[in-house]
Amino acid sequence: RKIGRTELNRYLLAGSLAAVLASLALGWAIRLIYGELEGPATQVFEGTAALTATIVLTYMVFWMGRNARAIRHEIEQRVDIAVSRGQTYGIFALAFVAVVREGIETVLFLTGVFFLDPSGTVIGITLGIGTVLILVMLLLKGTYKLDIRRFFKYSSILLVVLAAGLAGFGVHELIEASESSGVQLGLLSQEAFNINPADNTDIFHEKGVVGSILRALVGYDGNPEWLRVVVYLSYWTIVGVYLLRAYRPVQTLQR
Repeated sequence: RKIGRTELNRYLLAGSLAAVLASLALGWAIRLIYGELEGPATQVFEGTAALTATIVLTYMVFWMGRNARAIRHEIEQRVDIAVSRGQTYGIFALAFVAVVREGIETVLFLTGVFFLDPSGTVIGITLGIGTVLILVMLLLKGTYKLDIRRFFKYSSILLVVLAAGLAGFGVHELIEASESSGVQLGLLSQEAFNINPADNTDIFHEKGVVGSILRALVGYDGNPEWLRVVVYLSYWTIVGVYLLRAYRPVQTLQR
């Protein structure tokens, strides 16, 4: 729209649609594979999927930190080059890569929670898509102007919260898989503490109303293993320090 070539929107939409279909295909394939697994294999699959999602989310955090200041200019430049060379397929490819990257990330992230609570996951997906569509409409109509750097900053914080929880969940599943297979991890698999209320219907129990929400969002566990605690805190420390450095206020020189 900025360069006045709205007739090329069809390539943008086609690339985005193809990416969505590819993401759905990946999700369906994972569902089929998961349905064939039993016993420790299920836990290994869930743990691996959670840790893979953690890696993808972490990559996005680092990518946004590096590109927060120049992303809009870079995208517009790529579009301009593709159009000037008559490479309309470049618009398709740019849209496809941008959307499929998010699609794969979403599939991996939702794999674990979907099998724990399918209906709740579908409701969350629906609300999320609805929110995004409203935001897109406001952006396209010019009602709302998005500050890319600020958006990246706060979404990165959210991604770190989610990724840390996924890392903890993945470690927990792999610990259970190892114990089910007769492999003992000693102190690492022992309970670090237990703050769960005795009544598992209590709202603050990890299976209660509040506890289950925190478990899905931030990886809350009332009785985690030592290895899970170490991984969770280490992740926050390492990636948290990076965020502070990446989004520190820009210093301007005064003459």
